[in-house]
Amino acid sequence: MTDKNTNPEREWFGEEKVTPTEKTRKVLGVFDNVASKYDVMNDLMSAGVHRLWKDRLIRRIRPKRNQEFLDVAGGTGDIAFRIRKATSATTNITVCDINSSMLEVGRDRAIDRGYLHNFDFITGNAEDLPFEDNSFDVYTIAFGLRNVTHIDKALAEACRVLKPGGRFFCLEFSHIDDPAMSKLYDLYSYNVIPKIGKIVAGDEGSYKYLVESIRKFPKPAALEKRMHEAGFGKTHSLPMSLGIVCIHEGWKT
Repeated sequence: MTDKNTNPEREWFGEEKVTPTEKTRKVLGVFDNVASKYDVMNDLMSAGVHRLWKDRLIRRIRPKRNQEFLDVAGGTGDIAFRIRKATSATTNITVCDINSSMLEVGRDRAIDRGYLHNFDFITGNAEDLPFEDNSFDVYTIAFGLRNVTHIDKALAEACRVLKPGGRFFCLEFSHIDDPAMSKLYDLYSYNVIPKIGKIVAGDEGSYKYLVESIRKFPKPAALEKRMHEAGFGKTHSLPMSLGIVCIHEGWKT
């Protein structure tokens, strides 16, 4: 298989055809632009429901205090802070994000919460993680995998850094099967979300990309196949909110 066949999204920045290098650069630019308003925009775009999706993810993980956690593309700390709340102050949690602006937001939020110990904020690319093999018990990535240039490389890296028997969890926007609901969702996504971005964050273009990137993300069955190819077994997809989002799970075999 060629890289193009295994990573078709590598050439698309939303609906714009680009080179893989351009995609990585453009995605970095998007999150530089939206970092300071990222959480506010999440609340506005989802009417706060993103919090329920993330809480459901934590319940699926059932985190334990003696586990080692890695949250990738989690710069603002939303998932990491939930893991800390569900475990203890002695639990080791590493947040890794390619974007330093997002990490700055996360560090500030951690300090505000008094999370001064057992938290690491590391700059790194999901496709080439700066960690040793077999280092973590749980890998999470929430609303980040669709922004990765080479998804299959990121899945392989997730498998590499997990310990044998380690678990992979991806929370990501997905695809609504019902045609009528899908049409309504498209109308909202394409017409309302970029306008909210323009008003609140002063950035319509970045939110236009974020909407378009959802449509380029693989459907659950296709992503499960790619997870198997990366080395994961016992894969499972859990759709939520009519399929607007999905939790994708796998175990390192």
